[in-house]
Amino acid sequence: MKLTRREFSASLAAGLAAPALMRSAWAQGATIKIGMCVPVTGPAAEQGLWAQNGAKLALAAVNKAGGVLGKQVELVIEDDQTTNPGIVLAFSKLAAQSDIVAFLGSIRSTQVQAMAPDVIKVGKPVMIGGTNPDLTHSGNPWLFRFRPNDNYSGRVIADFGVNTLGKKKWAIVHSTDAFGTAGGKALSEALTKLGAPPVLDQGYANQSQDFTPVVLAVKQSGADVLGTYFTFENDLGIFARQLRQLGVNIPWVGSPSVVAVSSTKLAGPALFNTYGVADFAEDSSDAAKAFGKAYRDAYKTAPDNQSAWPYDAITILSAAINKAGSTDPNKIRDAILATQKFAGAEGEYNFDKNGDGLHGYNVVKNEKGKIVYDKHIDFND
Repeated sequence: MKLTRREFSASLAAGLAAPALMRSAWAQGATIKIGMCVPVTGPAAEQGLWAQNGAKLALAAVNKAGGVLGKQVELVIEDDQTTNPGIVLAFSKLAAQSDIVAFLGSIRSTQVQAMAPDVIKVGKPVMIGGTNPDLTHSGNPWLFRFRPNDNYSGRVIADFGVNTLGKKKWAIVHSTDAFGTAGGKALSEALTKLGAPPVLDQGYANQSQDFTPVVLAVKQSGADVLGTYFTFENDLGIFARQLRQLGVNIPWVGSPSVVAVSSTKLAGPALFNTYGVADFAEDSSDAAKAFGKAYRDAYKTAPDNQSAWPYDAITILSAAINKAGSTDPNKIRDAILATQKFAGAEGEYNFDKNGDGLHGYNVVKNEKGKIVYDKHIDFND
């Protein structure tokens, strides 16, 4: 059978392209890909860099130990711009890549909430750091939390403030986003159960430039202790400085942002002698100390929860895929939920049916800029 010139050219082109296509297909399957939505731009870009550092540190350890399913693990990063629309777009870009087997979402509950409907549609595991309890209690089977939720932070803040500090007249200040609203509610409920209902429950809008009205409300409330849930460290820094400038010096027990590295840098002495609940405290366990040393050696700075939870997420996710022996989403999900007594940087992981891995917090104190571990409070009910 004679070939026309056009048929011959087409056949030759296909033959020449075949090896390249085979190499491309092999390359696509040469690594296990994990997607990561993280702020590269926006007000949390610095924290986003720490999150990337934590994930990459874990990735290096996993790959050095042989990788996952005999392959090296690759991190594919998309900028979530520190906004809700930004993370929805970032996740959609990652989800469009069929060879990405799982994802890391945000540390911010409001962003996780925004992407949650798409997570259900995609049907692949997503590791999160957002602490709004509803995120893992709303029937979404694909969200796995690598920090304790705020049902625990509220109980720990209340327990420490009432039973250790002996304070019962509480002012609560919280952001009005999903994180702050849920945290403030959890703290209020925990205080009420301890016989110390708050004398003030004050919300504020994220990215406020002047917290004077909020500080004056605290001052005028007659509170003898302050509990806070701040979403952004820059907001917390402004609030802390204005709080001290207006003469409010009552004890302060805050959510993890109060002891974040960026907060202590921004607020300086205004945060001295404050307490915070911290999912990551470097002196709280051998695993936390080991992570702290590795992070300092790699990046020449102290770590905090921004980097600790992605480190644990990559480590546990990689182990789960190996245990599952497959990249099938349902098998990975089952393997994550079966993870028990895993010593991570953030604490001991014992996943429950909802996808929550941690069930308590550390209490730490800011002693002249140094974050000092005090105690760990865990709840098993």
